Amino acid sequence: MSSALLAIGRRRTTAERRRDRERDIIRATRELFDERGTIDAQIDDIAKRVGINKALIYRHFAGKEELFALTLVDYLAELDTQLSSQDSPRKAPLNRLRQLSETFVDFCLTYPAFTDCAMSLLRRTGEELFGEITEPVMVKLGTAMAAPLGRIATVLEAGQRAGVFDQVDTAYLANHLYTQTLGSLHMARVGLIVSGNGPGHPVVHHADVGTVRSTAITATLATAVGRKALAGRTTRSTRAGEKS
Repeated sequence: MSSALLAIGRRRTTAERRRDRERDIIRATRELFDERGTIDAQIDDIAKRVGINKALIYRHFAGKEELFALTLVDYLAELDTQLSSQDSPRKAPLNRLRQLSETFVDFCLTYPAFTDCAMSLLRRTGEELFGEITEPVMVKLGTAMAAPLGRIATVLEAGQRAGVFDQVDTAYLANHLYTQTLGSLHMARVGLIVSGNGPGHPVVHHADVGTVRSTAITATLATAVGRKALAGRTTRSTRAGEKS
């Protein structure tokens, strides 16, 4: 075998080893996320879990934010697999959206670190993200997000054709529902709600997870139906007024 072919073989082996190590690091990061949450998952702990020196992590990833973004990609891939397994074009659009919403909400409750990771990225501007995450990783993250968002948009389009969902840009609405649900589930992460008991006397209550879950799902369906529900209610109110 020529030296040129041997060199190609060595390069390919090196590239494969690099990819394997990156997968190991991402897998360890997710394990620590699921065990401890994102705040308590430190680079030192991730390195120990993989069995490598901390400095090696920074040879593979631009920084902690990039590693967390790729861990989110891993979560999103699993989420889309679950959404795909639960979706059925034979169902009515409202039932399809309810099933997808239930799956998404339950995924967030099962993996609280996913919610934390996703919310962390949403709090950054696009300029900040591109300053912290390299372009190839941003492409991976965008592709991973596009899969579940596109699935939701397809259901919204079916609902619009059937006349049950509001005529709103489906790409925008899918992103809105994704963000809306994450915000709702963050309440379950915090575990608290605040109410007033007279001026200057706030009261802190425990947030019931079951209530947060059902409200998040209802909010998704209500947002998708949108102005159609208001129009139907206005029509019924007008008819009731005419009868009276």
